[in-house]
Amino acid sequence: MPQVGHRGALIVFEGLDQSGKQTQAESLRDWITARGRDCQLLSFPDYETAIGAEISRALHGERDYAADTLQLLYIANRYEKRGAIEAALAGGAIVVCDRYMASSIAYGEAQGLDPAWLAEAQKFLPRPDLTIVLDIPPDTAVERKAAGRDRYERDLALLSRVRDSYRRQAAQPGWLLLNGRRSKDDVAADVVTAAARLLEQP
Repeated sequence: MPQVGHRGALIVFEGLDQSGKQTQAESLRDWITARGRDCQLLSFPDYETAIGAEISRALHGERDYAADTLQLLYIANRYEKRGAIEAALAGGAIVVCDRYMASSIAYGEAQGLDPAWLAEAQKFLPRPDLTIVLDIPPDTAVERKAAGRDRYERDLALLSRVRDSYRRQAAQPGWLLLNGRRSKDDVAADVVTAAARLLEQP
């Protein structure tokens, strides 16, 4: 297996819940650290912050925010980590994120918000070098998690629109769309190939 180089990079996993983002993010982190590189794994929303705690309340029905307000909270939650991400990248670390900027665009667009506005609000965040979308249909997400679903996870029509947005975004350069219904080992092999290609760039 090829050795990675020594440049910092931001690699993001996106997709519906239960698409395997956390599993693949952790697997990629392990692959990178096994090669002697510093790798930091982040997950958004970060519920440990004050803004993240408020997002959790909204997702579990304790708050009732309009779609635009809730997405601004998600975006603010990422800005809370902006300095840490920039410092890690400047130090040559690989930062792997489970969800990032594209989530607000996908879920916001699915709720009728302007994707250009959602992108503009995030323009000062560090840009991903590679965004990997693990593509699954909503019914697969339900099969993988039938109980304890939050407000978004229960709305299959919304999730269909979210999936459409992710697939549209994945046509951009620097994106990779993978079939998330395959075995985790098959997905991981494609992830490693893409990550190695990126990290070997001078």
